[in-house]
Amino acid sequence: MTRTVWFNCCSGVAGDMLLASLIDAGADRLAVIDAWGALGIDGFAATWERVQRCGVSSLWTNVAIDDHTHDDQELQHHDHRRAADVIALIQSSDLPARVRDDAVNVYRTLAEVEGAIHGVDADDVELHEIGALDSILDVVGVCAALDSLGITRVTYSPIAVGHGTVMTAHGQLPNPVPAVTRLLARAHASTTGLDTTMELSTPTGVALLTVLGDSCGPIPSLVISSTGFGAGTADPQGRPNVVQAIIGETASATANVGGRPAHVLEANVDDVTGEVLAHTITALILAGAHDAWATPIVMKKGRPAHTVHALCDDASLATIRDVLISETGTLGVRATQVTRWPQQRHERTVEIDGHTIRVKVSGHRVKVEHDDALAAATALGRPLRDLLAQAEQIGHVVDN
Repeated sequence: MTRTVWFNCCSGVAGDMLLASLIDAGADRLAVIDAWGALGIDGFAATWERVQRCGVSSLWTNVAIDDHTHDDQELQHHDHRRAADVIALIQSSDLPARVRDDAVNVYRTLAEVEGAIHGVDADDVELHEIGALDSILDVVGVCAALDSLGITRVTYSPIAVGHGTVMTAHGQLPNPVPAVTRLLARAHASTTGLDTTMELSTPTGVALLTVLGDSCGPIPSLVISSTGFGAGTADPQGRPNVVQAIIGETASATANVGGRPAHVLEANVDDVTGEVLAHTITALILAGAHDAWATPIVMKKGRPAHTVHALCDDASLATIRDVLISETGTLGVRATQVTRWPQQRHERTVEIDGHTIRVKVSGHRVKVEHDDALAAATALGRPLRDLLAQAEQIGHVVDN
């Protein structure tokens, strides 16, 4: 049995809403408060209040920040901080190992995403709203709440977003903001669009889900043990501004322990050029497939052909099927349910002679982004294999 939480984000998601939903579902408030205390930060007070959101009784996280904190406690009262400082604060704390590691992974991901958006190194990123004290408390609080509940698997629904623009520290930005869309893209997460200009989903909330979450889609099969609702501050008419947490146990066969359900879609084609096959594979990945590939086959009457494959989750099944049909012109698609065991990974950047190269780090392996290494090798007039080996070596050193 696997202890699982599924977050229903039909009205959006924010860090304080996730925290309140877990508290409402039975997370230990004292464990959250102890985690905050382990950070060694003063100048705030937090309460959880029972409120109504469009007729739904829910819990609201109310964090009050003291704007007159002592000057020698600079980390405590600024509304923006360097990502490296936030990560150092969490790493140096007395938090339980799982809580500390989860919170650090969330902020590392936020730093990498913000760095990519603004064109700066992740360690030098200035975190504005997501670096504020209340956001730090949300991230650490959610990680502590999950730990107190014994949650080992986090899943979530498609995430609701609005449209138009929102005001940020950088000025008016598109809604959803760039950090949210990049986080969703990294996780291949699905969205639901609502007709509102409200910022329904914040970078902090989306980062918590996509970094800690295992999958995005419908609620998994659960023996439900508890539920909770976490309220947003706003109370719009017509829909409850809440995140719903549903907690339960999922049974899994021994062979599938730790695995995630997925589908492999396939189509046999004998009248598609190599150029169209290459484009189709790219289009499938851009549409949300975890992977896509083609294998040569021989069809009836000895005709050479290819099978085009795409690996995807339930949430993107229909989209991937439609792309496969439209790009290849196939007259039929088949699907097989499989189990996949994706390994935890994170993205880093390394510098070689002024060229930035992305690397993916998983366990003790570093995989270099081919296109980045090729561009650097071409510009520097060096063999590609040398650039790949150097970037991989640097990536190992940086991660350690």
